[in-house]
Amino acid sequence: MRNDTFGQQASKVTQLADRLGQAISMREFLEGDSLPSINELSRRYGVSRDTVFKAFRDLRERGLIDSTPRKGYFVTGQVTNVLLLLDQYTPFKETLYNSFVKHLPLHYKVDLLFHQYNERLFNTLVRESVGKYSKYVVMNFDNEKFSPALNKINPARLLLLDFGKFDKERYSYVCQDFDESFYRALVSLDDRMSAYRKFVFLFPRSLKHPKSSQDYFIRHCKEKGLEWAVESDVENLKVEAGTAYLAIKQQDVVKVVKQGRLEGLKCGKDYGLLAYNDIPSYEVIDEGITALTIDWQRMGDEVAGFVLNGTSVQEYLPTEVRMRSSL
Repeated sequence: MRNDTFGQQASKVTQLADRLGQAISMREFLEGDSLPSINELSRRYGVSRDTVFKAFRDLRERGLIDSTPRKGYFVTGQVTNVLLLLDQYTPFKETLYNSFVKHLPLHYKVDLLFHQYNERLFNTLVRESVGKYSKYVVMNFDNEKFSPALNKINPARLLLLDFGKFDKERYSYVCQDFDESFYRALVSLDDRMSAYRKFVFLFPRSLKHPKSSQDYFIRHCKEKGLEWAVESDVENLKVEAGTAYLAIKQQDVVKVVKQGRLEGLKCGKDYGLLAYNDIPSYEVIDEGITALTIDWQRMGDEVAGFVLNGTSVQEYLPTEVRMRSSL
């Protein structure tokens, strides 16, 4: 173990427990090995005896260590470290995370990191993680290309999430289909869409959503004889009666509702509104916002299955429609 002190980003108890847990995971201590004494760890890390005792209690609750009067504290099991590398925080990613971790025993430790679609940060995080984890669950930073940095990870230990319009036959994956499945979800709304003369896809230039979805949106509109537009300037959007809007960003959903109110229009009556990726607040905003979404809870369940059992999975989750009053 490294002989250093701790920073301030987490409690000293948590940091010490994590440090010892990582040492067990990296097999610096094997099952049955004695851990350093409370006094020794107190001196080594510059913390109180009480901090060491509480860290030991944490590890004991995880089933990693135990103690006897003669032997002191010793290793009883192995911690399993998992890297969960996501693109950015959103409420539906929280649903994914909660669904995943609820399945894990206490001796599993998940490091949750975000790469913010930054390729350099993504490559750095992947490079620094190699060899430190039993399983790697990764959302790539691009839907169209596989990151070469991932070649450094054993394919049997890697699960790709969400993005995946590239060759990934060697890997397990649970992904969205932003094209055909998205198109089929739009087709299923034909009866509702007959109330509108125009369909507008709100697609800001900075949006990281796959641009191929625009092609399938346009295809649907042309087949149904709908006037259509892909609008990148959402800031200056004017909500019009007889128009349905599809928004990917949560902020844009709120913006449409607020702008519609300013213009005296009622959502679901004077204009339509669809959101991409469902979140809990869409159930209550303006009597409910219809959403096109995958089942993020199911994705979390699939991640847990891979991490716990090592079972290979190659699956595209269907795009579902959760119908509410906005359309």
